[in-house]
Amino acid sequence: MARKKRSNALQWVVEELAESDSYFQKAMFGCEAIYLHGRMMVVLADRGKPDWQGVLLPTAREQHAAIIADFPALSPHRVLGKWLYLPERHDEFEEVILEVMACIAEGDSRFGVEPGAPRKRKKAKKAR
Repeated sequence: MARKKRSNALQWVVEELAESDSYFQKAMFGCEAIYLHGRMMVVLADRGKPDWQGVLLPTAREQHAAIIADFPALSPHRVLGKWLYLPERHDEFEEVILEVMACIAEGDSRFGVEPGAPRKRKKAKKAR
């Protein structure tokens, strides 16, 4: 029997982005990664420990200061410091994240990263 895919409680965050022809979504480490124009733009994390309940925004470290100046509620993620994070428990979560999504929908180039090429696996050594 096939397992039913669990919907992400934060799916509403990306409704505006989902209207784009380039929108693509895939599961990634228990989260949902959102791609636009081939770039990973958003990661929805709705379960697990508090550090993994919110929205992660993949971006280059060089962009952090400018983005945080516009959105002070964002901060580098405690584990994935190269990405910015807005915890779902933040008092202004809905307001802030919808403003960020509007910037992404308008093509703000500060957001998003190019996905890396798949790594080749090393062949296991044969036992003698």
